[in-house]
Amino acid sequence: MFKGSMVAIVTPFSAATRGGSAKQYDGNFGGKNLVVDEKTFRDLIEFQIKNGTSGIVPCGTTGESATLSFQEHERVIEVTIAQVKKRVPVIAGTGSNSTEEAIMLTKHAEKSGVDASLQVSPYYNRPTQKGLYEHFKAIADSVKIPIILYNIASRTGVNIEPETMAKLACDCKNIVGVKEASGSLEQMSRIKAFCPPDFELISGDDSLTLPVLSIGGTGIISVVANIAPKDTADLVSAFEKGNIKKAQELHYKLLPLIKAMFLETNPMPVKTAMGLLGMCEPDLRLPMCAMLPENLEKLKKALKDYGLFK
Repeated sequence: MFKGSMVAIVTPFSAATRGGSAKQYDGNFGGKNLVVDEKTFRDLIEFQIKNGTSGIVPCGTTGESATLSFQEHERVIEVTIAQVKKRVPVIAGTGSNSTEEAIMLTKHAEKSGVDASLQVSPYYNRPTQKGLYEHFKAIADSVKIPIILYNIASRTGVNIEPETMAKLACDCKNIVGVKEASGSLEQMSRIKAFCPPDFELISGDDSLTLPVLSIGGTGIISVVANIAPKDTADLVSAFEKGNIKKAQELHYKLLPLIKAMFLETNPMPVKTAMGLLGMCEPDLRLPMCAMLPENLEKLKKALKDYGLFK
């Protein structure tokens, strides 16, 4: 069910004054009152579906989930479901370093009608493997929707070991896959070896989409698809159809653009790029901030070289 190019979609903000319809969403971040820009968000979803994206993932790291209020978090998920209208799966980021909060957000997402939940490993707490198992099992036991684990030790401080994933996959029938962003193909191969055959391995690194597909992965939850959805979708589609040459060509075409998306901490570069391309305002909530001038120039060059920016 969860395959192809799935976008880790940004949450667009706009500056607004307090009061009126924006009052329930506003927050004074970065010296401005930034509110969720629902109209632009809906437009971005349409842009993704039109260009072949096979799943929408709101409220992930790229969606600045860490600085969304609970109310905003729930609203963004609700807007996504309403706009997608079942055309592609919606996989809502509902993880937390608090098990209780993760359960609360996941129950709301299930009630709202999402197709699955994306559960990042608890960050900062640095739980043991036993703690990770109990955390994810508690969430899985609280809902019936499919759950996709999100393993990104570089940001959370803890790695979900393949043995732990295998135990979760066997003990919790609704834990169906992992967004794997360890950067280790060896670890991903062990996941494929240890977990049930239908456990879905999804790349969490744009630069590793093609290699992950080659070892049995089903797709990518992508950052770069925010600005290059068609090429990202076409890469996965070409591989699935056995056109390895075309998949390789798209891999190497995308690689410099992907590198530019991580010149600074995600989602700073991709949101800045979207601002340059007129897709949404580049506003970020602190502690995310504007890119350094030298990196901004590198980003502009990558966009120009790709043909996205003049």
